[in-house]
Amino acid sequence: MKPAIWLDGSLCDPDSARVSVFDHGLTVGDGVFETVKATEGRAFALTRHLRRLARSAEGLGLPEPDADEVRRGCEEVLRANPVPFGRLRITYTGGFSPLGSDRGTAGPTLVVALVEAARPADSTAVVTVPWARNERGALTGLKTTSYGENVVALARARQQNATEALFGNTVGALCEGTGSNVFVVLDGELHTPPLSSGCLAGITRALVLEWVGAKETDLPLEALDRAEEVFLTSTTRDVQAVHRVDSRAVPGAPGPVTAEAMRIFTERAAADIDP
Repeated sequence: MKPAIWLDGSLCDPDSARVSVFDHGLTVGDGVFETVKATEGRAFALTRHLRRLARSAEGLGLPEPDADEVRRGCEEVLRANPVPFGRLRITYTGGFSPLGSDRGTAGPTLVVALVEAARPADSTAVVTVPWARNERGALTGLKTTSYGENVVALARARQQNATEALFGNTVGALCEGTGSNVFVVLDGELHTPPLSSGCLAGITRALVLEWVGAKETDLPLEALDRAEEVFLTSTTRDVQAVHRVDSRAVPGAPGPVTAEAMRIFTERAAADIDP
């Protein structure tokens, strides 16, 4: 099934949908985005995603996106391609601009795309990488299209038969994955890095904190070496157990704390499509 594309106000044939080669999102990564889980033609937690899109746009200095227009785009692509399980991507960029860091005056570009996706496995393997997240950078906490370091880190993970790479920050604290937040169980208690670590304020992370409960704790990256359980959260993973960190097996994954988090999240998400 072809992807469904909505570009600047209308549905487009995916074979003919075009964005200018001078779009600032392409030339300098001047854009923000959201990935939303879609099941059977419905978007999960869309209101929370739109709020974060607006916060990211504000942080990057882009005009506030029209939430009603973005919702309309999402509805159009979901109606056109109601896949059983899919990735709904909202991309909002600086638009047609000069070849440089200065932004043009043509206004932003808005693209909504929907593609079918495979459902995640119950558990996965992760690796740690030697590069650090900058918890004090200009883009910290913003979900921007400047994803180059994530591409490099994820390629490293794939080389080691893993699906995710985990970063520490500049002071060696556990931070996040390329597209996920991380939770660990230490002495039977559930912990996750605080936003001050530089990690993204994940939508699924926030729901797990609300529904399951966890301590937001500054932890060294080495906490992964002694964690009894580890799991990832993200829009398309939901709650996913980790059975290997680098070369260390995490036995029994999903462990009891992770299994309970998975159960609660699944039940609560099924009961409310837009929590």
